[in-house]
Amino acid sequence: MIRRSLIILLVGASTVFHLKGTPQPAPAYGLDSRPHAKAYLKMPETDQGALPRLLSQTGAFKNTRDLTPSDSLIPYDINVAFYSDGAAKTRWLSVSGDRSATNSKIRFAATGDWEFPNGTVFIKHFEMATDQTHPGPRRRLETRLLVRDAKGGVYGATYKWRADNSDADLLTSNVTETLQIRTATGVRTQTWYYPSRQDCRTCHSTTAGGVLGLKTRQLNRDFSFPGGVMDNELRAWNHIGLFEPQVAETAVPSYLRLARADDLTRSIEDRARSYLDANCAYCHRPGGTVAYFDARYDTPRERQNLIDGPVLIDQGLDKARIIAPNDVWRSVGLLRISSLEGFKMPPLAHETLDEVGVTLLREWIESLPGPKVLPPPLFSVRGGRYQGPVELALRHPEPGVAIRYTVDGSVPTSSDPLYDGPITLAEPTTVRAKAFKPGFRKSITVQETFVFTRKP
Repeated sequence: MIRRSLIILLVGASTVFHLKGTPQPAPAYGLDSRPHAKAYLKMPETDQGALPRLLSQTGAFKNTRDLTPSDSLIPYDINVAFYSDGAAKTRWLSVSGDRSATNSKIRFAATGDWEFPNGTVFIKHFEMATDQTHPGPRRRLETRLLVRDAKGGVYGATYKWRADNSDADLLTSNVTETLQIRTATGVRTQTWYYPSRQDCRTCHSTTAGGVLGLKTRQLNRDFSFPGGVMDNELRAWNHIGLFEPQVAETAVPSYLRLARADDLTRSIEDRARSYLDANCAYCHRPGGTVAYFDARYDTPRERQNLIDGPVLIDQGLDKARIIAPNDVWRSVGLLRISSLEGFKMPPLAHETLDEVGVTLLREWIESLPGPKVLPPPLFSVRGGRYQGPVELALRHPEPGVAIRYTVDGSVPTSSDPLYDGPITLAEPTTVRAKAFKPGFRKSITVQETFVFTRKP
C-alpha cells in the first residue's frame, strides 16, 4: 500500500517517473523568461501625443526592412482570425514592466476579456500573396499598432509599407488601393482598405474591451516559439509571469478553445460559432451595436439569440431570422456575410467575400433541424433597362413546384397567377415570384424590375 502511494506521488510531480524509475522531464516551455519592455515602446502615452511618422521610429522592430522584431516583442497567434480579405497576418505584443509588478501583468480571465496594463503595445502585420500561381514572397501592405494608453483606453495607428519595403509611413486618413492578383485564370484586381485611426475605434471599442483577439479561447493553442519549442501559449505566458492571477497549468486543457473552420475534430456548430465570435462579437454583444443577438462563443448557445433569433432589419425577407434553422434564404446572418453591398458584414475593410466562412455558416444552417424549405424561383433574364420587349421565363429546380407571381408590386400568395409559360414584358414592371409545394415551406419572394426605353 505504501509503495503504491509513493508511485502516485511521483507521477504527480513535475518530473515524471515511469514505473521502472526512469525520470522524464516536464515538457519544455516556449518562453524561458519575460523580456524587458519599455512602456509604449516609442509611441505616445495617449492619442494626443505626436505619433512617429515612420514604422522604424516606433520601437517595434530592430530591423524594419527585415521585419526583425525588437527583443521586447512576444510573437503569438490565435485560433480563429478575423477575416482580412485573404491577407496573411503576423502578430506580436509588448507588455511593459517586470515579473513582480502586479500593474505590469495581464489580468487573466478564463472567460470573457482580459485586461492589459497601460503601455502594452500590440503589433499586427499584413501581407498579401499577389501571385497565386507561384509561391514566393508576399507583398507587404501595412503594419498596425494598437496601444493601451495611459487612460486605460486604446488608440491605433496604421503604417503603409513603401514599395521597396524600406519602411512604412504613418497614415493620417484611410486609403484605398487596387491590388493586382495573378491567378491560374489570369489577373484579377482586388481593393485593399487601409483603416484610419478613427476606423480603429469602430472595432476596438470600449464595449469590446479595446483589445479584441487576445483572450483565453483564442490563445489556448499550441504555438511554435522562436526557440523552436512548441508549447501552449497560455502555459508559456503563465510561465514567464504575464498573468495575474497565475494560471494553474492543469486547468489549461479545460479552458474554452475556439475551433478553426477546417478542424473536423470539432462539430460544425462549434466551428460556426467560433467564426461568429472572431468576426462579429466585437460589435454583437450586450451594449454593442443595436441588435438582438450575442455572438460571443462563451455565451451559452441558448442565450445567444442566434438560432431562430429575431432581426432588427429583415432585408425584405418574410420571417427573417439571424440564423433560420435549415433555411439559408431567411438567415440574415448568412445573407450579410455573403454580400459586398451596403449591408455587408463586417461593414469595414471588407472588400472580398470570405468563401470559407460563407461555406461554413451555410453548412451549419443546413445541418440544423427544421422543415424542408423551397429555394426561390429563378429568372431567365435579369432586371434592368431594355430598348425592346423582353420574354421572361421562370423556373425551379424542384419538380412539382407551383410558381406564383405578381406584376403589381405585391407579395405573391397562393391565390395569385400560376406561372405556366414565358411572360412578355414591354412596359416598366416589377415581377415578384414565390415557390409553393405541399410538404415544403414556401420560398422567399424574389423580384426583378424591368425598365424600357424606346429609341427616338
